Amino acid sequence: MKITLLAINAKYVHSSLAVWYLAGGIHHHDVSVTEATINQNMNDIVERVVENSPELIGISTYIWNAGKLPDFLKKLRDRLPETVIVLGGPEATHNAEHWLTAADYVLGGEAEHTFPSLIDAINKNCPEALDNIPGLCFLKDGTARTNRPAESAGEYVSPYSGEYYRELGGRIAYIETSRGCPFSCAYCLSGGSGIRFFPMDEMKKQIYKLTKSGTRTIKFVDRTFNCNAERAYAMLEYIVGLDTECCFHIEAAADLFDERTLAVLNSAPIGRIQVEIGIQSFNRKTLDIVSRKTDLKKAETNIKKLLSSQNIHVHVDLIAGLPYETLPIFEESFNRAYAIGAHTLQLGFLKLLHGSKLREQAESLGITYKKEPPYEIISSSWLDENEFGILKQTENAIQHTYNKGRFLSALEYVLDASKLQPFELFRGLGRAVFNHATPLEKYAERIYGYFSGRSNVDGNELRDRMICDLLGMTKGENMPAFLRSGGEKRKQVIITASRLLGRAIASHEASVLSSGKGVYVDSTGRDAVTGLYKLHFID
Repeated sequence: MKITLLAINAKYVHSSLAVWYLAGGIHHHDVSVTEATINQNMNDIVERVVENSPELIGISTYIWNAGKLPDFLKKLRDRLPETVIVLGGPEATHNAEHWLTAADYVLGGEAEHTFPSLIDAINKNCPEALDNIPGLCFLKDGTARTNRPAESAGEYVSPYSGEYYRELGGRIAYIETSRGCPFSCAYCLSGGSGIRFFPMDEMKKQIYKLTKSGTRTIKFVDRTFNCNAERAYAMLEYIVGLDTECCFHIEAAADLFDERTLAVLNSAPIGRIQVEIGIQSFNRKTLDIVSRKTDLKKAETNIKKLLSSQNIHVHVDLIAGLPYETLPIFEESFNRAYAIGAHTLQLGFLKLLHGSKLREQAESLGITYKKEPPYEIISSSWLDENEFGILKQTENAIQHTYNKGRFLSALEYVLDASKLQPFELFRGLGRAVFNHATPLEKYAERIYGYFSGRSNVDGNELRDRMICDLLGMTKGENMPAFLRSGGEKRKQVIITASRLLGRAIASHEASVLSSGKGVYVDSTGRDAVTGLYKLHFID
């Protein structure tokens, strides 16, 4: 058969593993892979698929592309009425009957092992064989039939073919060294089925090949990278010892790090590793009801140990909208998380995913949510719509400042001078200065206006901090007019800085502070962890 496997990713920089796994498991057929993004015109994607004249199309479904798929599938069916359409992925798998109105089959589970059987049954026109394909959902005599679930078994199938490497083109590469999760968080789909690990030697070979592929970032999709301490240590020891400029991103449970693993992380070359840690909430009652098992005190301690060596970018997640978390309780979680000092504090919003326990419990918990993907929460028994509006404003403020490495010195100063708690400051900033594609120059002016109105904030000190922040962030480009310093002093700083650096610097790369001290940026000295440029001061 002539088969096209389609992935519609969230962004161009992303790549897909699922379709390449499927391609790796199919033999004796003409298989092509097409990757697109949700930002492309759907008609253009249809044309790309149609030009292959496929007899069968397999499409991966996720919350980021599910909203686009109904219209896309209609267009596809109009152009290719005889072509078989098969859907897989979490969106279709956990809502199969709904998707059978637009597709011929929905295939759940580890489809690299079962998809070949479906292809053979279709190719040989053997409908009786469909009943024996695990994880398959299809219409039989007009009624949806769902076969027994697919078992997590079978030999490892590599997604990394020569075609994969040719198509990667420097985008983010993904690797999966384990499947499943030992935990059963009620908002997630990964837990409950146990976990299995792929062969370590094979994984190391694939990691090495990925480092030679031209990608700059390799992300592990393992749900809890360090759930097996021995394996996590061995994998990290290997990554740390590689001769590469690639950055590796892992999702980990901070409380599961042992001292040996923390030591190897702290020995990593600067910028080699990024760690994303889901705290989700500091409210014990909330964690209990969603079956989230975390030693919060140990997690905090270990995150601070990770940060101490200043060689790893650390990202901490909170989820707004979980049960039993009122606005004051969430505020406590936010302030406690902020105090840890991670480079990013992601404020996400609960999504009620098809197949999750929390979606099943939503009505009994008083949770309402949007019916279209990504099914984001609207209100609950603990937070009303107005309070979620407040959290959205707060998220906007921290996302466009702290999480982007913007105005960090100014934030530190204002929090110290005003004695405001972090949540209170970001809540107020989000309400007063909402950022929606606002140019940085204009945003900086508005931030200064808001910050300067806080108690005990000195305008000159704030101005100096923001000058330094903008130099470190953008080398001084797009500096607002009110922060620019001119005159002979600045010219002298530029001359001195050029002499000290041994090269000429641009005029926007230097400034004069209110004290008369000069400051300039070394545009070659960018920190691999924070992304900020190094500043130098001249008396």
